[in-house]
Amino acid sequence: SLGITAHHTNNYHNNPFRLPKEIYPMPIFTKRFVIGGLLALVAALPLNTLAGDTLSRVVDFRVLKVGMSGTQPPMNVVNRDGALMGMDVDLAKGLAAAMRVQLEIKEMPFGELMEALENDKVDMVISGMSITPERTEMAYFVGPYMVSGKSILTKDSVLAERSSMEEFNRDDLKLAALQNSTSASFVSTVAPQASLVEITNYDEGIKMLREDKIDAMVADMPICQLSVLRYPDAGFVTLERPMTIEPIGIAISKDDPQFLNLVQNYLDGFGKLGIMTKLQERWFEDGSWIAALP
Repeated sequence: SLGITAHHTNNYHNNPFRLPKEIYPMPIFTKRFVIGGLLALVAALPLNTLAGDTLSRVVDFRVLKVGMSGTQPPMNVVNRDGALMGMDVDLAKGLAAAMRVQLEIKEMPFGELMEALENDKVDMVISGMSITPERTEMAYFVGPYMVSGKSILTKDSVLAERSSMEEFNRDDLKLAALQNSTSASFVSTVAPQASLVEITNYDEGIKMLREDKIDAMVADMPICQLSVLRYPDAGFVTLERPMTIEPIGIAISKDDPQFLNLVQNYLDGFGKLGIMTKLQERWFEDGSWIAALP
């Protein structure tokens, strides 16, 4: 369970990282363990001693370009002020701050993220992306920085009581899933008789479900749980436990093992400092950020 409760407060700008103000202004967070830890990481890992293609680009231009969809709350989402927020956004800010570079987030449909990474349009992808054998053929993955799993969002209480995806393998069902996602692959593999409707973002799937154009949307469990809370009058229901277990990681070009090593060390450092735990608490337990959604 996410443990999310919709408190109508306005503290969603708090962040455990500090970033150059010209890109993403943010207030000072708890300095006592974060700033000292980041400085230690920076001192231990000077950027100019590691020189892969991606790392050289980041060092030369002093900018870290991160790809994400902006449509995967609580991982990443655009708030009512038009700004990006979420666990992935905070993590990207932390990595840029540790590298002492500016952050540039490139929003694009989830299905285009890996292609953007391959074409050097972004330096990394942080977008609730599951680590799979197929994706690992295309990129290195740092992490995992969290673990998720597949679930369904539906208005059919009988469907919501199913315990395995095989029970959805019926030709009378229409199941939506994000294009080029593990959810879409999951439906095609485990429920081939069902009709797969590929969507470009979760809002599209939720709209189709509300209009009874599909029977269910297959997505990561946090998305399904959040949708039930976010639309209490829609009659949405979801599973009590996920049908799969999936590690979530940061995708990085396979052409730069030095950059991989650098980012993995930063992520390990964040974990030892307790920063990753703080981020999970903020986005999966606090729930005050829900008030900032459009």
